[in-house]
Amino acid sequence: MDRTRFSLGENDAPTTWYNLAADLPGAPPAPALNPKTHQPLTRAEMAHTMPEPLIEQELSTEREIEIPDAVRELYALWRPSPLFRARRLERALGTPARIYYKYEGGAPTGSHKPNTAIPQAYYNKLAGKTGLVTETGAGQWGSATALAASFFGMTAKVYMVKVSFEQKPYRRALMETYGARCTPSPSTETEVGRKILADDPDCPGSLGIATSEALEAFAQDPDLGYVLGSAANHVLLHQTVIGQEAIRQMELAEDYPDIVVGCSGGGSNLAGLSFPFLGERLRGGRDVRVIAVEPAACPTLTQGTIAYDYADTGRLGPLFRMHTLGHGFVPPAVHAGGLRAHGIGPLVSRCVEDGLMEARAVPQTDCFEAGVRFARTEGIVPAPESTHAIRVAVDEALRCREEGTAKTILFGLSGHGHFDLAAYDRYFAGTLADDRPDEALLADAADGIPLVGRG
Repeated sequence: MDRTRFSLGENDAPTTWYNLAADLPGAPPAPALNPKTHQPLTRAEMAHTMPEPLIEQELSTEREIEIPDAVRELYALWRPSPLFRARRLERALGTPARIYYKYEGGAPTGSHKPNTAIPQAYYNKLAGKTGLVTETGAGQWGSATALAASFFGMTAKVYMVKVSFEQKPYRRALMETYGARCTPSPSTETEVGRKILADDPDCPGSLGIATSEALEAFAQDPDLGYVLGSAANHVLLHQTVIGQEAIRQMELAEDYPDIVVGCSGGGSNLAGLSFPFLGERLRGGRDVRVIAVEPAACPTLTQGTIAYDYADTGRLGPLFRMHTLGHGFVPPAVHAGGLRAHGIGPLVSRCVEDGLMEARAVPQTDCFEAGVRFARTEGIVPAPESTHAIRVAVDEALRCREEGTAKTILFGLSGHGHFDLAAYDRYFAGTLADDRPDEALLADAADGIPLVGRG
């Protein structure tokens, strides 16, 4: 039979994380700024929110950073993850393209998020923290945090965006199974949450609001370590085990991608798959197109402003130079909750700004159509976030059919959709909306972006 699965052995797993900052041409990545002074954050200031090893990773320009043995031992529960060739999808599309996908749904929580939750929990445990606090959109990051905390004997507190908390009750149940406490955000537990609810009692929440609540809770309890699931340099670094494995698996397939596609919210899944390939390209290797796919409902890369902005709505954290829709922007309640982020990782933003990546925004129903087609050919029900990557991979494969070109397409299947079947129900019932942000709301949110380093 034609080979469809390309697997590595446990001893073939990466022993280091890859740092794209080492290979980026031009000026070094822009530093994060103190929100009060607008000066670059010092190590002492960063030490208020993260352990020293994570500070070092956040600032590093070294190409390779060693993965601790304790982290690799836990990774080995499911890593290396498999790479598949989607031969049945290729036949269904009638395309000469070769389509591959890197599947992260075999992790205990069903997505790529434990790749960074485990090292962050490990470093916080070494720093003497007894618990973790974080925010989560769709719940995949919250689930990963809960899992990692349980592995290291720590407590976990998760603020989950309210609309996703209501849409995805089994994500909450999974977090509680691992021992975490999950609260819908905005909540009455924090000053930020109470203020937002006073202004808008029906606020659906946003990742920026949940981040503010988590940061406020963190500031009130010195035993808690704050962890975050996307955007930051060290988070993207941890995810590069995905792309490093994929490079070796493409060698097993005797192939190499012309196009790499990833869904894009904060940027962790996209960076994890694409950065190692971009690194090879920047070091003189083969050319590769990288496409970042975001929801039309939250068009951060395609309609956002490049500027220094806050990652959180309450303006408690630092300023980052990135594509942003404005820290006050609350996206429509699409089911891809993990992609409802007003800003994106500065390194991903830099890649788009420098032309190393393309950005594309796609509507929700088109994504679910592609997700259903994928499920009916390849057998895996994808997470709503992952359907964005599938949508563009299918579009590129159809373009190959029209042009008669046999390109190789690799996309990231960041997780399964077993906890998202209510969204598929709505899709089949025809009640899933293609929400797009109101132009007036976009303009209003953009007006709130600080006048610091606008591009």
